[in-house]
Amino acid sequence: MRNAVRSLSILALAMFLTSAFPANAQDNHSNEPGALFVMTNNVDRNEIISFQRAADGSLRERRRFATGGRGTGGLTDPLESQGSLTLSQDHFWLFAVNGGSGEVSVLSVEGSRLRLADKQASGGSEPNAVAQHGNLVYVLNVGGSSNVVGFRFGNGRLTRIASSTRFLTTNNSEAASLAFSPDGQFLVVTERATNNLDVFRVQADGTLSPIVVNQDAAPGTFAVTFAGSGAALVSETGPAGGNNASTISSYAVASDGTLSPISLGVPTLGNANCWNVVTPDGRFVYVSNAGSSTISGFAVGKTGALTPVGATVVGTNPAGSTNLDIAVSADGKFLYTLNSGTGTIGIFALQPDGSLTNLGEVGSFPSTAGFNGIAAN
Repeated sequence: MRNAVRSLSILALAMFLTSAFPANAQDNHSNEPGALFVMTNNVDRNEIISFQRAADGSLRERRRFATGGRGTGGLTDPLESQGSLTLSQDHFWLFAVNGGSGEVSVLSVEGSRLRLADKQASGGSEPNAVAQHGNLVYVLNVGGSSNVVGFRFGNGRLTRIASSTRFLTTNNSEAASLAFSPDGQFLVVTERATNNLDVFRVQADGTLSPIVVNQDAAPGTFAVTFAGSGAALVSETGPAGGNNASTISSYAVASDGTLSPISLGVPTLGNANCWNVVTPDGRFVYVSNAGSSTISGFAVGKTGALTPVGATVVGTNPAGSTNLDIAVSADGKFLYTLNSGTGTIGIFALQPDGSLTNLGEVGSFPSTAGFNGIAAN
């Protein structure tokens, strides 16, 4: 009898510990050093491919998770955007656009595991990018009447903000990215067709002020991100037909939405610089030169001034990689590129001086399969 009571007591204690500390009952995904996510953009069933990241930066493919929507399909870079797959600021949530079905999905993140939490209509046609700041999310719709639409975000759910739709300068703007300033006061949108940088002030109710249109001083506007100082960093592909003519520029955002140049048209010494990423500590920005399969690096000064790292080109993928979107791990130790031409992910280690060490590639995706979007934890 005494043994039976003792056994029941042990069982009760075990049940208590399991319920009181649910994290201990989860698998070891939550203890992974990090994870990487890539979006298939498949026209029939859009999915996110997850990878477990080891301490040395290497990747191991885990699973595929459905977004609940459809991609656009196509070949190399069909969405022509940066931000189609975006991690929340706290890295607990992943936002994915479903360009084919006109939706944005929200997935919870636990290590390399994902769970679909919500899916909402994007408020326009062909969404291709998402930006988040606090409880505010804006989606960029490139099809039809190009616009941005706002949502409140909480507990994994999106709620559309009434009267939040703002149209861009033309229906055929070929808008490619959007980004919030670090203080959340401004939203900046890039238009490839017009070479415009559209600035909106974020109002107290989450809607946006009327558009303030700025012309990028360098040709080939594509992606925008922000440095910690508040400077807007713009990737530019360069003039049509140019050889290694891509550039990157930085701008200060004035209170009235106008942009003041800081560093204009700094050469990346590569072709088709369309994407950029800032390190978590804000010290460096890296750009992906898809046309030359290279990565260029720049130190970001306190004012937002850009200075090339070393000889500017700090990383090289195999010829024909066509490295598209680019991501840096949350700990700032590794950089990853989505290589459409070879169906791989390029892996690089970040050094203290901003240089990169090539750690090889991983993956065996169909080349030019229409993948778009990469995000790293």
